[in-house]
Amino acid sequence: MPKHLISRLMGKFAAARAGWFTQAFIRWFIRQYKIDMSEAIEESPHAYKTFNDFFTRRLKPELRPLKADEGELAHPVDGAISQVGEIKDGRIFQAKGHDYSLKELLGGSEEDAKPFMNGDFATIYLAPKDYHRIHMPCDGVLKKMIYVPGDLYSVNPLTAANVPNLFARNERVVAIFETEVGPMSLVLVGATIVASIGTVWSGTVTPPTGGRIQSWSYPTSGPASIHLKKGEEMGHFKLGSTVVLTFAKDAIEFDDELEPLSTTRMGEVMAKIKSETKESDA
Repeated sequence: MPKHLISRLMGKFAAARAGWFTQAFIRWFIRQYKIDMSEAIEESPHAYKTFNDFFTRRLKPELRPLKADEGELAHPVDGAISQVGEIKDGRIFQAKGHDYSLKELLGGSEEDAKPFMNGDFATIYLAPKDYHRIHMPCDGVLKKMIYVPGDLYSVNPLTAANVPNLFARNERVVAIFETEVGPMSLVLVGATIVASIGTVWSGTVTPPTGGRIQSWSYPTSGPASIHLKKGEEMGHFKLGSTVVLTFAKDAIEFDDELEPLSTTRMGEVMAKIKSETKESDA
């Protein structure tokens, strides 16, 4: 299928104020994916003029409290764990029989990949029913953003189990931060029907798409630097996808209960900072 064309056409519809048709589609979507609208600040489907407004709906803050204390990292999204573990010899585990290159995931730069070699990663899948804003797991200052063009395969569990190199193959936006646990990357992976990927500091990154990798560097100090607190919003998807996080070696220790298909809720504890990391920062 012409996945890019279909996705961009869907994006135009999602952004359009199509009156009764938009309202009918939103109501169908809520029924189809069993979305709990009582969690949304605006509970009524009629409050949303476009499908994008509905899909990026904000939740009542009291329903996603920041439970991660000092020395802990918070889940950045509502979703389900796809995989979690160690980055081994520059490879990230995708599914049985499949892994992919850390360097390719981050856009192909050896310099960008080096800090995460033999570190840890977590891949979280956002289903259509989920809340689609992405938040910071910990305090951080933005160092670099990279746009990587690519395919738009579906990223659901079935596809992840069968399409080689999936997350390093799809279109994506990479954000690299300096944090209290050292370097951290948040990779926002596009997929079929994903109409847009955006960040709070730059707005919509894609579309429009390009045929080449693009990168932007940011000052990490001074008035122009971009600081985000733990739990603060950093970006969004318009029509679902996947987030891949990477951390340096011996920086964090994931919660023991995290395993494939585990449910994640934004703000709950994802990992602890290793004592060695805290001591080196002191």
